Amino acid sequence: MSTSKQTRNPLVVLLGILLLAGLLTYLVDSGSYARDGRLVVPGSYTVLEKDAGVSNIWRVSAVENGAAPVSLSELFLAIPEGLERGAGLIFMVLVIGGMFGILKQAGAVDAGLERLLSSVRGNVYVLVPALMLVFAAGSTFLGLASEYLLIIPLMVAMAERLGMTRLIGLGIVTVAVKAGYLSSVTNPLPLTIAQPLVGVPIFSGAGLRFVFFMIFTLVGIAFMLLVIHRYSKKHAVRENLVVSFDAKPLCLRHTLMWLVLLSGIGFLVYASNQWQWNKEELTAFYLFLSVILAFMSGLGLSGAADAFVAGMKKILLASFLIGVAFAIAVTLERGQILDSVIFGLTSIVGEDNSWLAAQGMLVSQLGLDFLIPSTSGQAAVSMPILGPLGQLAGVGPQTTVLAFLFGNGITNMITPTSGTLLAYLATAQVPWTQWAKFILPLCLVFIGLAMLMLTYAVSLGV
Repeated sequence: MSTSKQTRNPLVVLLGILLLAGLLTYLVDSGSYARDGRLVVPGSYTVLEKDAGVSNIWRVSAVENGAAPVSLSELFLAIPEGLERGAGLIFMVLVIGGMFGILKQAGAVDAGLERLLSSVRGNVYVLVPALMLVFAAGSTFLGLASEYLLIIPLMVAMAERLGMTRLIGLGIVTVAVKAGYLSSVTNPLPLTIAQPLVGVPIFSGAGLRFVFFMIFTLVGIAFMLLVIHRYSKKHAVRENLVVSFDAKPLCLRHTLMWLVLLSGIGFLVYASNQWQWNKEELTAFYLFLSVILAFMSGLGLSGAADAFVAGMKKILLASFLIGVAFAIAVTLERGQILDSVIFGLTSIVGEDNSWLAAQGMLVSQLGLDFLIPSTSGQAAVSMPILGPLGQLAGVGPQTTVLAFLFGNGITNMITPTSGTLLAYLATAQVPWTQWAKFILPLCLVFIGLAMLMLTYAVSLGV
């Protein structure tokens, strides 16, 4: 029955993956690379001796020297450690939820969306492409990702006002952001790490990446418009709602609240790039905005506080899932099998054929991103290995960077181990299982496009 599918809890999915990670520490050899800081030293992989006996399940104390599979107690301890690692992201998501609780309770969100939709007469086929182009541009040129957490509740509310699901509102932002990250024309986050590791100047090759960016973005927009069209046709959404938007001007209070929010988003973009704000600074700024909006809301101090808490409650469970996702990485590290998986995945890349080697790089990056969803972390681990392998196979350094960007970006659209994706889902209040079913077809299309693009890049010799 469809009801059982709708009520399937994503916590069960993540706990299942955590158990699988624990099981892998018994089945996969432990190993390690030598490292120069965060960077892996190519050719330094060694297998570590370990006792993978079943008796380790009941072990209480940690193994001081050498490798060992994780015990049952260590598996449970990984969850609070994961929550601690993801605390910055978790608290940021909760504060954003509280801030939008104030905006929603004050009526500013509903009034603002009415005005926006009335200006385009409810025509999402104009509004959605324009919004997605802006979101994708911010992602590919400036590296914006967490900054869009502020936008997601607005897009979700817009979708619901049009009679569509929260999933569509989430998709408008997420598909655009991920399409931008796939090519990263001048995105400093991956390029400042990946390109120097393969010996090319930072931001070089931007022309080819811009072409690929436009292709990915246009395909992503077409995907979302097709989803909207099918949903609207199936549920007769537009016929019922297109004539009912309220076009009256916003009241002074709502206008001022929107000005504060929009100027806050603009300042956030500037501060993130100018001063490299991290999660702690972003959370503090969201709290600052929440206080200003609370005083402007007309709800009173207690009413605004109640609205803030109510907003946080809505995404509390989803925020907890972020910590469970980090616990998976903790488990793989504790069992010392992460480097073994890296070694196995990079072994896919052959040395005899440049065309096949480029595709092997893509496959290895797709798999590696499930274990290391951090863009900078994946670059630091994989690029020192794939760079020399690419040279042996005749794959150019820019193509190696493209394989990294494509693999990292596509998997991050769907993997439940990505803290940023789970933060998006938490903010939109969309279960991961529902999102995975929705986005899987686009992921497969993007993989096909990535393979064609890598083939073209190899033919160019870049």
